[in-house]
Amino acid sequence: MALFNQSRSFIIRLIFGVVFVIIVLQLFNLQVISGKYRQLAMNNAVFPKVKYPDRGIIYDRKNRAILNNTIMYDLVVTPNEAKKIDTQGLCELLEIDTAEFKRRMLDARFKNGPFRPSIFEDLLPPALHARLDENIYKFPGFALVERPVRVYPYNAAAHIMGYIGEADSGIIKRSKNFYRLGDYVGRNGLEAYYENVLMGQRGVQYMIKDNKNRLVGSYEKGAFDTAAIAGRNLQTYIDIDIQQLAERLLKNKVGAVVAIEPKTGGILAMASGPNYNPNDLTGPEKQKNYGKMALDVAAPLFNRAIKGQYPAGSTYKPIGALVALDEGVITPSFGIGCAGAYHGCTRPVRCTEKFAGHAANLRTAIAWSCNSFFCDVLRRTIDNPDYRNPRGGLTKWKEYMGKFGLGRRLGVDLPSEDGGNMPDTTQYDKEYRGSWNSCTMVTLGIGQDKMTVTPLQMANSMCIIANKGYYYVPHFVRSIEGETKEDTTLKRYRQKHEALTHIPDDVFEVVISGMQDVVNIGTAKAAQLPGINICAKTGTAENKMVLDGRVIQLKDNSMFVAFAPRENPRIAIAVVIQNGGFGAASALPIASLIMEKYLTDSLRAVSVKKAEEIENTNLMPSYLPRMQYKADSTRATEWFKITGDSSYIKKYLRKGASPVMPPMPKPKPKTNITKVNAILLPDDQFLVINHKKQP
Repeated sequence: MALFNQSRSFIIRLIFGVVFVIIVLQLFNLQVISGKYRQLAMNNAVFPKVKYPDRGIIYDRKNRAILNNTIMYDLVVTPNEAKKIDTQGLCELLEIDTAEFKRRMLDARFKNGPFRPSIFEDLLPPALHARLDENIYKFPGFALVERPVRVYPYNAAAHIMGYIGEADSGIIKRSKNFYRLGDYVGRNGLEAYYENVLMGQRGVQYMIKDNKNRLVGSYEKGAFDTAAIAGRNLQTYIDIDIQQLAERLLKNKVGAVVAIEPKTGGILAMASGPNYNPNDLTGPEKQKNYGKMALDVAAPLFNRAIKGQYPAGSTYKPIGALVALDEGVITPSFGIGCAGAYHGCTRPVRCTEKFAGHAANLRTAIAWSCNSFFCDVLRRTIDNPDYRNPRGGLTKWKEYMGKFGLGRRLGVDLPSEDGGNMPDTTQYDKEYRGSWNSCTMVTLGIGQDKMTVTPLQMANSMCIIANKGYYYVPHFVRSIEGETKEDTTLKRYRQKHEALTHIPDDVFEVVISGMQDVVNIGTAKAAQLPGINICAKTGTAENKMVLDGRVIQLKDNSMFVAFAPRENPRIAIAVVIQNGGFGAASALPIASLIMEKYLTDSLRAVSVKKAEEIENTNLMPSYLPRMQYKADSTRATEWFKITGDSSYIKKYLRKGASPVMPPMPKPKPKTNITKVNAILLPDDQFLVINHKKQP
């Protein structure tokens, strides 16, 4: 019996001993090894305040900041800490309802996690920031975080600079979670193209919180803080004075201006009309402003300088002349008799000039822009006996166009460049079932038919002629702060392209002389500048559009290309004005003023007056209001189909109503919609383009 009691006592002591050891080990684990509760305590007492870096600054060629930073504030929330807050008070401050509050909290919790700060309201207006700063202690889990915001001191270069926006789930995923919700990234322009250079690196400052959730000081004297590293600055070729002038001259016009420094490929100015103030896409009103611009049929967000595709018109003729001279199908003395039209094919091609001798030789034909002459030149090029048939001639012609940078993307340092179109045998085979000849495409000789180019390509082709055969890929950025020899970011823009240097200089000189005659005695006499030899070419391109199922002949596009001075070219320029009429009527005066300002650093009194006249001239196409009305009608109808709310139709389609209606709402499940095609807009809004209902 005593032995049994002794054994039972031993077992009990053993059990107590094991339990004691387990407790000690667990305490050791909790207090020494595991960081879970330490982290919870840290979360209660310490706030990790994200320090967003200043993005790199962008300077023009004279070291003026055309894109800079200022400070605004974001309201951020850590969902797991947002407990027992004055929800109604916060909603009143932010002017939102409780349903919106709950939606934002759910987004923060599920998109960024319950323990990480997420943006609840970004880019607070100063007055709202002040009110929140006074009352932030009432809202545990919420904090105010500094945010560097872009500002544009000159209100210019919107299409070049681009804009920044918060990283969405797609960007975060593609970056392999390098970006987080709340990070801003470049979404267009140089901001996007040089994102890796401009973005910098975020930092963290750990702040102690008191029992009222107020930040009262630095944790451990900043021992665990990491500093934000600012992005690197960009030095560009842009001349902001020229840029502002170009944008002024494009006011109330649809078109584009591109000016390039021929010897480097550096872009001096690039403007697209209609334009917008880049400051409209920064700050608290950016989403609202973006929505309005996205719904505007005039497309102010569309950069026509790199995406607009236009028939080259007569601006192509110097290029066609160089190709024909290099192929040996004409000589500088070659000429034809022209009485006002080309009759070499079934349909005549009309010529503007009719006086005798205006196409007596190549130089004169360029000066007076003879359509008959260059239709004949095109046919001689395509029908060159060296290539046996027109198929071989067209293939060789397109090869030349590629060397001139036409029909393909040049590679400018902006996203979304378009390549235009230089037709090939495939396109004509498809349309004419293989039965075509040089007469089929005769108007290629005057820059029409299936040929389309971008204003950037037009300006670059002038660089090639000015340089007598070589060019550098057009680009904005001259240098990057802290750039080393190993840095290859700008390598492609410093490579010389010499695809046409095999053409002798004397051949180039013939064409260049003809282009100088254009200004001295020909179609562009209004472009003359005292003491400066300018080489140029006017262009007038047919302009058609399809509206309501009908092809409508619109007023011609006005085109102009030039470079100057002839002896040492410092600027090459291309201007396109849609519906502007003759090349000398609308595009030429704009180009002339820009060249004068750049080459002389000033404008004469007569030029200042001319600039004011151009700025006040409205050439916006008359069909745009009708297109806007139709677009708004479609949206109003779709709104009614989705929501059943007819008030928007009455509100936005009544006489004299605003031409821009707000973005469409999200469809509700009860509407029975099975498919929606949409254009995504900021703030989870979208514009419905088409929808289908269940049968």
